[in-house]
Amino acid sequence: MVRLKERLGLFFNNRWLVFVAAMWIQSFAGIGYLFGSISPIIKSSLNYNQRQIARLGVAKDLGDSVGFLAGTLSEILPLWAALLVGAIQNFIGYGSVWLIVTGRSPTLPLWVMCILIFIGTNGETYFNTAALVSGVQNFPKSRGPVVGILKGFAGLGGAIMTQIYALIHSPDHASLIFMIAVGPTMVAIALMFIVRPVGGHRQIRPSDGFSFSLIYSICLILASYLMGVMLVQDLIDVSHTVTTIFTGILFVLLIIPVVIPISLTFSQETRVLSEEALLSESQKQEPGVSAHDQEIIFSEVEDEKPKEVDLLPALERQKRIAQLQSKLAQAAAKGAVRIKRRRVPHRGEDFTLMQALIKADFWLIFFSLLLGSGSGLTVIDNLGQMSQSLGYDNTHVFVSMISIWNFLGRVGGGYFSEIIVRDYAYPRHAAMAIAQVVMAFGHFFFAMGWPGAMYIGTLLVGLGYGAHWAIVPAAASELFGLKNFGALYNFLTIANPAGSLVFSGVIASTIYDSEAAKQAQERHHPGQWNGASFLSSFLSVDEPLTCEGAICFFWTSLILCGLCIIASSLSMILVYRTKTVYTSLYGKSRT
Repeated sequence: MVRLKERLGLFFNNRWLVFVAAMWIQSFAGIGYLFGSISPIIKSSLNYNQRQIARLGVAKDLGDSVGFLAGTLSEILPLWAALLVGAIQNFIGYGSVWLIVTGRSPTLPLWVMCILIFIGTNGETYFNTAALVSGVQNFPKSRGPVVGILKGFAGLGGAIMTQIYALIHSPDHASLIFMIAVGPTMVAIALMFIVRPVGGHRQIRPSDGFSFSLIYSICLILASYLMGVMLVQDLIDVSHTVTTIFTGILFVLLIIPVVIPISLTFSQETRVLSEEALLSESQKQEPGVSAHDQEIIFSEVEDEKPKEVDLLPALERQKRIAQLQSKLAQAAAKGAVRIKRRRVPHRGEDFTLMQALIKADFWLIFFSLLLGSGSGLTVIDNLGQMSQSLGYDNTHVFVSMISIWNFLGRVGGGYFSEIIVRDYAYPRHAAMAIAQVVMAFGHFFFAMGWPGAMYIGTLLVGLGYGAHWAIVPAAASELFGLKNFGALYNFLTIANPAGSLVFSGVIASTIYDSEAAKQAQERHHPGQWNGASFLSSFLSVDEPLTCEGAICFFWTSLILCGLCIIASSLSMILVYRTKTVYTSLYGKSRT
């Protein structure tokens, strides 16, 4: 009995159990990706036009991206309290929207609806913060895979919740809003005492490689399975029994990762092995030089190396920099060199937010992210109207598909950008440039409106958009350090709603309503053109406008295509500017 109690204690304090629980929370945290499914419901129930829906979309994006309060509270409160705050916000925000849409509560002004959408979606930032903080603290040597997987599951949340909604099979479409209000709230409350930093286990374990490989395999199987299920349900009218079986298999795939903490609990490495692993990590440092001094030595190399070193071939340049860094480390250990503490850090060191804001590299990242992710978010927010305009009745399938491709983009973007960095010592933003070119092709397919273009466009834009959120955090941490990473990352995420505000709230909605007003004028007065009547219908905020055909998003998609090409150019400028930094950071690992 004592032995079983000890094992249960080890199980509940296992960092892999925390990681799996964080994955489950993230699986239901992709609230924002369902806006494309609920926006037609809100539009028809409250008699909104496309511009009003776009304003709700901007409020959703702001709630999804403004995480300063969540980050601050996570440092003051325990993570379970932060999760509880997020669950309460989610329930109050979307619960109120559901009451209004279903007529159980009086209709409120548009600005109040925007506040409710903001509050509800902002709960997601608490889920993300708790999951990422616990993951990074429990796996400090494996931050890349952990962040990529957790962010990936957040992107997959829309597809998972859509499949659960298909199981409910409710004729009331507003029940999807109710599920958004209740589902993530229940999951967060159920797991809030598990997702936390746990003591010990700070080093890399021999079992980590196999465990991460298993998680990656499950991720790929889960994404492939969801894609297959969604296509079957779109092409074939399946029975409720088959839908139940599909959803049951989905839950099994989500539960499978828990075998990792279970197996590790019954095959724990001994304390002696743990201490040996920790010792081997510490022995890698130069004797007499602290870890902080090692970081500063990197910037000393930037000052001490001759200018002609940068003109040498890559392999020779790496050797010269490595030799100089080694000499500086040895001299510092003997006290022959006094390492300077510089007020202005160099790339690769720890920046404060104010120090980063005066750097061109930081703004290149910001505007590249604004143009790239902003264009992708515009598609996500308008996906319901885009599919309806092209004659598709089931808009949920495209919302689910873009969630799946978004998920694979995050996992794949992190994986391939890591290959570029580790194997070739090349700037990570090269992968970002490729992703943004892929998105440009996706927007072009949307503009053309060819048969099947919705499927291809959803694939390309979803992959490219997801890659942004795997590459940008890693690149920012490499160039500006980890010490103030939270503030830096939260500032960069502002690019997401800023892009949506301009591209969706102004460009897409204005063009859509303009085309819808033209079509309404043509239906009422065929063959006639009345500028005053057109202007009156365009400016009306009460009449819902519906546009049909590829023309509805033709110009918007072409504009977004051009913006992605500009974003790719900015990414390549950043690649050119940071080549020597990545050579210094990762070149030695290749020799």
